[in-house]
Amino acid sequence: MVQRTDATLSMTREELSGYLRRLADELEGEGNVTVPVDNRKVQLHPSDSITCDVEVVERSSRLRSDRETVSIEMRWKPRREGT
Repeated sequence: MVQRTDATLSMTREELSGYLRRLADELEGEGNVTVPVDNRKVQLHPSDSITCDVEVVERSSRLRSDRETVSIEMRWKPRREGT
């Protein structure tokens, strides 16, 4: 079974840095991580070992405006209760 929760939000640089900082604080702590996604809060169970992919794309276009994208993906096997 796959459950996907996603949202596209528009925020300021300051708002985004605060969102990422709170997520980093949750990951740095012990136990579960709560990720706010739009109007939901998703509780995850990260293990101590996390695989992280970072992708940066820079696009130039004469006809359209230039774009820059940063994608961060994190993967792990859920931590089992009591470990």
